[in-house]
Order: sequence, then C-alpha cells, then structure tokens
Amino acid sequence: MVNDFQKCTYRQGGKALIEEKRDSMSKNLVIVESPAKAKTIGRYLGKDYVIAASVGHIRDLPSASMGVDVRRDFKPTYINMRGKEKVIRELKDLAEKASQVYIATDPDREGEAIAWHIAGILKIDPEKAYRISFNEITQKAVVAAIENPRNIDIDLVNAQQARRILDRLVGYELSPLLWKKIRKGLSAGRVQSVATKMIVDREAEINAFQKEEYWLLTAELSPTDIHFPFKSKYLGEIHSDKIERIKLKDKEQTQNVINELKDNDYSVYNVKKGKKSTHPSAPFTTSTLQQEASRRLSFSSRKTMSVAQQLYEGIELSGYGQVALVSYIRSDSVRVSADAVEAAATIIEDKYGKDYLPKTPRKFKNKNASQDAHEAIRPTHFELSPESIQYALSSDQYRLYKMIWDRFIASQMSSAQLNTLTLDIRCSDHMFRTQGETIIFKGYLAQYEDIDDEQEEKEKEGTKAKLPMVEKGDVLKELSLVPEQKFTQPPARYTEASLIKAMEEKGIGRPSTYAPTISTILERLYVEKQNKYLHPTELGEIVTKMISENFDQIVDYKFTATMEESLDDVELGKRNWVEVLKAFYQPFHDQVEKAVKDVAKIEMQVQMTGDKCPECKEGDLLIKEGRYGRFVACSNFPECKYTKNLETPVPVKCPICGSGLVALKSRKFKGRIFYTCDKKGSDSNCPFISWDLPIDGKFCPECQSYMVQKAFRGRKYEKCSNKDCVTNKRTKAKADKIESDEKGVSDASNNQLSQDSTSGSETPNE
Repeated sequence: MVNDFQKCTYRQGGKALIEEKRDSMSKNLVIVESPAKAKTIGRYLGKDYVIAASVGHIRDLPSASMGVDVRRDFKPTYINMRGKEKVIRELKDLAEKASQVYIATDPDREGEAIAWHIAGILKIDPEKAYRISFNEITQKAVVAAIENPRNIDIDLVNAQQARRILDRLVGYELSPLLWKKIRKGLSAGRVQSVATKMIVDREAEINAFQKEEYWLLTAELSPTDIHFPFKSKYLGEIHSDKIERIKLKDKEQTQNVINELKDNDYSVYNVKKGKKSTHPSAPFTTSTLQQEASRRLSFSSRKTMSVAQQLYEGIELSGYGQVALVSYIRSDSVRVSADAVEAAATIIEDKYGKDYLPKTPRKFKNKNASQDAHEAIRPTHFELSPESIQYALSSDQYRLYKMIWDRFIASQMSSAQLNTLTLDIRCSDHMFRTQGETIIFKGYLAQYEDIDDEQEEKEKEGTKAKLPMVEKGDVLKELSLVPEQKFTQPPARYTEASLIKAMEEKGIGRPSTYAPTISTILERLYVEKQNKYLHPTELGEIVTKMISENFDQIVDYKFTATMEESLDDVELGKRNWVEVLKAFYQPFHDQVEKAVKDVAKIEMQVQMTGDKCPECKEGDLLIKEGRYGRFVACSNFPECKYTKNLETPVPVKCPICGSGLVALKSRKFKGRIFYTCDKKGSDSNCPFISWDLPIDGKFCPECQSYMVQKAFRGRKYEKCSNKDCVTNKRTKAKADKIESDEKGVSDASNNQLSQDSTSGSETPNE
C-alpha cells in the first residue's frame, strides 16, 4: 500500500536527482530518466538503494554532422550530449561505489536505447543482468522488477537505433536540398513529411469537391389523441409493399412531393421494436488518449502527453508522498493485467452492484505481437480515485486523470442495453421514417460515454428522438411540413485528433511519434491551426509538392507503413536492422543526387499589401513567413526593420468605440487567435483586446458589458465578457462542462496579448 513506503532523503545534484549518501559502497544503484520518477521509485525501495536520474538521453548522434558511416554498415558515431557532463560524472562516481547497478529506464525502444547508452558509459558487462523494467510505478511492480533483472534487449535497441539513423539519413540529405531549391531553414522528415502530405491532400480534396444540391423534407407529426410532437424524415415511395428510397435533388422535385402529400392522412405503416447492446471501448492507448483528450478536453497532443507524463512519474500527495497515478503512457496495447481487472471489479461492484459486472472479465485483443509488450494506459492505485485526490492535482491533471480512470473502469463494466423503435409512416404513396432509442440499462454508460465525431454529428442533428407509443394503423396529424435545401459537404479538415486516428489507421508512426510529429509541422509552418482545424500553408504545399514529385517513397503512405512494420520486425528479432537500412538508403540517395541536378529552384511568390512602409516611407510592405507565422515587413529589410503582425478584418464592430475589429495570431500561445480594435496603436488608441469575438450590438442585461461568442465541440453559446458578472457565476457549473480549460490564459497571457498586438515588439525570424 502507498502509505507503507520507506522514507528516503534526496538532494538536487546538478541536473540529476541523487540520494544524499556518500558512504554508498554497499548500496544498490538504480538509474532512471527523470528526477520525478527517481523520487517516486525511491520511496518503494528504501535505504538500501541510491536512486539517480540521467535526465533523459545522455548520448546521441552529433548535431554538427550526420554521424552515420553509410559505407560501414551505417555505423553510428555517438557522443555525450552537451550539458550532461555533470550528470555523467555523478553516475560514474555512484556506479563505482555501488554493489549492484540497475538501469530502470522506460519499457520501450527509447528506454532500452537509453539503458544501452548508460551501460556503455558505465562500462557494465552487457551480458550481466542489470536491466529492470516495469509498466507501472507501484511497489509491487518495482520490487518484482528488482527481483527479476534481465539483460538489455538488443533487438529493442536496434529497432530504436534503426529509426534514429533512418530519420537522420532522411533529414541530413533531404533538408539541404530544400534549402537550395526553396529557401533556407526548411526541414524534411520521414514521418513529418507524410503527415504534412495527408493535410495537403485533404485540402486538395476540399478544393476539388463539387457540391451537389439535395433537399430534406421533415414532417412534424403527433398522435391524434395526445399532443406528442415528433419529427419524421422523408424516405421515399412505396410500391407493392416495397419501399424505394428517393433522394430529393432539387426544389421542384421536393415541391411535387409536398403537393402529393397535401390533404392526405398520415398513418403508422410499420412499427419495429428491438433491443440492442452497446459495449465499452478498450482502455486508452497513446493514440486514443490523445484523440479523446482533444475532443473532450480540447488538449493538444503535446499538452496531453505532457500532463500524462506528470501523472506517470508521480504527484506529491499529502500523507502519501510522491505517487505515480497511471501506467506507462506510450503504449499501443489494450491488454490489462489480471490484478487491475480485479481491482476494477471491486470498485464497480461497490459503486453500482453486481449487475454492472459482465459474466466474465473483459479482454481486449491487440492487432500484433509487438503491441503486447505493455499494458493499456490505466490507473495504478485504485484506492486513489480522482475525486479523493483532486486537492493535489492541477485542473489539467485532474481532468486527464479522471478521463483515464473513467475509461478504464467503464471498460470492465457490463454492456448498455437499449430499446430501439423505428416508425415507418405512410402518406399517399410516400414514406417517412423516424428512429429512436431508450436506455433501459446503463451499464458502462453510468461511468463513461465515448465521444467521437459521428456521435457529435448525431447530437447536433438531433437524430436521437423520443417517440410516442403508437401502433400500426394509427392515424397521425401533421403539425408542419418543412422543406430544407442542403448541399453535400467536402471531407472535413483534420483536427489533431482525427489526424492521429488517420495516421494510426494507415500505420504511420508509433505512440511516441504522434505528438512530436504534429508539433514539428506546426513549428515549421508547413501547417497552421485555425480554430481546431489543421490547414496547410503555402510553404507546406510547395515543400510537399517537391518531395512528392522527386521522392515518391518518402511520402507514400504504404511505403511508410511498411517501414514501420520492418522496424517492428527488428524489435521482434525477425529482421536485421542493417539490411532494413540498406534496402532504403541507396535508392533514396540516388533520388537526392538526381534532384540536386534536375530540380529547378522554386521562387516563393511575394505577396504585397499595397501599402508603403510608414517608417522609411520608401519600401513596400510585404507579407512574409517567419518562425511565428505570417507577418508584415518592409521590402527594404535589413536597412528598414519595420514589422507588424498580419491583421485580418472581422465583420464585427468594436464594443468600445464602434470602429472595426481585426484578428491577429498570438506568438506566445502558438497561433491562438485574438481580437483588437483597428484603432489600437493609432492616435485614438482604442484599448479593446479580447480572446473572444464580441457579438455585434449585444450587451449583458445584468452589468451592460459586451457579450462574446463561445464555442466548444460544435456548440455555440453566449457569455458575458465580465468574468465577475453574476450571470457567469450563476452558470458556472454548466460552463465548467462545456468550456475548454482557460486556466492557461491568465494575467501573463493577457500581457502577452498587448505585446502581440503592437508593431515591432519583436523582430521576426526571416
């Protein structure tokens, strides 16, 4: 139990966290990656162990050169990383004094490679059993690992080494080509280039999409003996008891149907009652955690992994000390341990009763053997519910922990049982259909309900109808008949959640790569986020086109997925890592050399605003791309260093002075949109600035402050801009459920808004 931990004292030594023990000749040394993890593990092992942290990687390929000898079977040259000198000295000193050294880095390829590098620096015999790993940081798991050390798994190391070298080869050969042919500072990567292409391809689909007109016809009906209105949608025509579905294509066809319905009775043609079960989803993997956190919490993939890492490494709890709350967070496995299943069953029975337990414990199956090395992401201390430790968690930590907790508990619960009802309604020779469902046993839904894009659309359309009790032949009265013109819609742009889902489905990347890949393409300005959707930039489209035309394999979805499978085979010992690299490198290298000769330099089109520089009075103002996104600069740079943020007018008047508003992108908050008055910075200098778009001419009835438009998961709602207004306090409970977490936008971010909205506050990187 967590309250039986033995106490240890630590000191912060440089960047490594080390127990304050200088007479440690008889001690056992355990090396982990992070100080937080070291502190958590130390509480389980007690006074006979010294815990040290490497603070991540300590060796890597050099940054100033490729560091890979392609002529000698891709032999890598590893060097000690800059800034890790003191950490390495302390690790060597502790290892010399220790009676036994254990390396307890993370249980994946990356962790195994770190362990291998540490062993090399400490000159530990690779045949000696010193490697320990655990999927969760609990006393039982840590002690079991100490009792069962193993050798380093060289297949895991080689799989990580092959990926690192592969990405280095692509980056070091392809990036200089982009510098020569497009512009300096660009980069290419094996996975990031594919992810960018997916977004570019989706944009091309949207641009090429030809919308088609169609019409919906909705009848609002009610039984004649009781007022119980419900809606039914037009289905088609009936001939000889066979229903022919008809899509209404234009106004004329729709009007013809309306004319034929006029003065005819509606009656229930068929009543179909049924039952169905819905089953809980598996516990989270890295991919599904990022997707659900994006939909439910509005977290970016990077933020999700950052908060999850905090939960995994440990949180300081009053009366317990540092406690790890979730299992390892980089996993594509849905397997869970028998102990975790048993603990969940106890919680479910105590809270809901035996009816909420399935007849046999649920087991979820992985797709392939390489996924079975870990468990799914789940709680590790089932006596610590989210509510019981909320006092110790930040808002982000609590919400993510609760989501992981609820999803896991729900995964071990009974299926939900629903009654379904389908009504076919006839009028003349035309048919309408209504479908509804009623939950008769909540099952896992009592704990957690998944959110996906399809469900959100159903909720928006209101297709889950409550229906009256009617029988076949009952006559219904028409309350209204509403025709509605519609147009087919192009595929939606990717969000972070849907891009991760698509990458996983295509086999591109692995759990540890999703978040950094998305962060990279955003930081490189190949993609920009507008609201929650990912849009390719002009630069992203140009780079993608060039790579696609000259390096088809690099951005080919199937080829990239096959390469991931090859790395999985290396991990399983089925393939030699050098042979995998040989098969890739020579054709790729030949393509690079050919492109250097054949590809013409691409001139980026210069966009002009049409205005003269207000500072030097001579230069033209140009729209340029910098590290913080698009900005306006003088054409006489560097002689004239005038710059300002790129402003986009919005069709809303300033609630303070009545002038226009402009939208700008915050540099500090990764392109988040904010709004200022177009008079800000001018002689009149209107002070208006806001994250939220005001509603034209609408003011709060309580305090007379302007109202703003908020949106979350497709739902729009109005809110008073005055945070202290009584209307906001009255609706706080509701707002907590539907608003994204704004805790990060504090006084500091408001100060940054003022900096972002002024010109020349920071010279953009050209």
